[in-house]
Amino acid sequence: MAYDDKIRAAYRAEIEAIREKGLYKEKRFICSPQGAEILVEYPEGAPREKVLNFCANNYLGLSSHPEVVAAAHRGLDERGYGMSSVRFICGTQDIHRELQDKVSEFLGMESTLLFPSCMDANSGVFEAILGKNDVIIADRLIHASLVDGIRLCSAEYDTFKHMDMKHLENKLILHRDKRVRLVVTDGVFSMDGDLAPLDRMCELCDRYGAMLLVDDSHGTGFIGRTGRGTHEHFGVMDRVDIITTTFGKGLGGASGGCVSGRRELVELCRQKARPYLFSNSLAPAIVAASIKVIELITGSTERRDKLERNTVRFRQGITEVGLCVREGETPIVPVMLFNAKLANDMARDMYAEGIYVVGFFFPVVPAGAARIRVQLSAAHEDHHIDRCVEAFRKVGEKYGILGLDRNGIIEKYGM
Repeated sequence: MAYDDKIRAAYRAEIEAIREKGLYKEKRFICSPQGAEILVEYPEGAPREKVLNFCANNYLGLSSHPEVVAAAHRGLDERGYGMSSVRFICGTQDIHRELQDKVSEFLGMESTLLFPSCMDANSGVFEAILGKNDVIIADRLIHASLVDGIRLCSAEYDTFKHMDMKHLENKLILHRDKRVRLVVTDGVFSMDGDLAPLDRMCELCDRYGAMLLVDDSHGTGFIGRTGRGTHEHFGVMDRVDIITTTFGKGLGGASGGCVSGRRELVELCRQKARPYLFSNSLAPAIVAASIKVIELITGSTERRDKLERNTVRFRQGITEVGLCVREGETPIVPVMLFNAKLANDMARDMYAEGIYVVGFFFPVVPAGAARIRVQLSAAHEDHHIDRCVEAFRKVGEKYGILGLDRNGIIEKYGM
């Protein structure tokens, strides 16, 4: 047979090499609903322990909210378990239309189309709206799902340096002969937590006749005064052409995504986007729960406001401890460690202190940019945040990195 002992041994050796370098990604099993406190089996087969979760995308704490869970139950009871079909055949219920309309209103867009995930939305949108006479000009740190979607498109692909507006302007001038120029960016960059300067990007797009697409998966629901997203934060809600986003993070944390934007662009996705045409519809329970989430966050900014307070509290605390963190204002707070093994080891020690965080290193982030990415939630209380900060202080002291900057950590541990 093709998969013989020699090939098997080669793969096992590769896996063992990853383990020996201290970079092996271990399995962790959550044995409770998602929340600020979770019950975890780690390592596999070990007794379950209650720990604080500081690495979920559960920004608004809605993943297990009783009203959201109740709405999912109603969706299951009233519309069934699954659609057994794609949207354009017999996979569209009235509640799919209702959710699309609510998302359009919430985001301030003309039209919205649901997808099984935001990764599917990003995989489908470019091929549907662009052709070989067009160009995509993307920030170099856009999410991998955007990159994958762009690769499926026949348009020319170019990039600009991360949030470098002068470089973007140069690329817009360079490609002025193209039929369509589409600028692509994340709203909130998921690894660093920095915000794309959408106000300046819109100015450039207006000046040079380009369109703008924003993946706001890490912004929808809590960035901006009323949580509409990064485009609200920068006051450009009527100037962004396309937003892709997810229901799997701040908006309930289940699954599903969408393309929301200019009516004609969304209609082309409905007609041509392959993940829409060939993937089963979003399950009714998720649709019903997502409708409830939109209602909750439209009716009050209480959770968004609490998340903002929690973010300030943690950022202040972790900075005072003396750890090296990326500056910013979002609930994504990278504790920079620069060494992959150090990030993995510290995450393991944080778990021993009752804090669930994960080390990030190449290829998830660039080589030499290893970190522990902390994510705040509206579900966290002050005592949770203070306990997390104290655990970082204790573990950071163990590894002798308190007060060290990038150069100091690299000198001590290397890259």
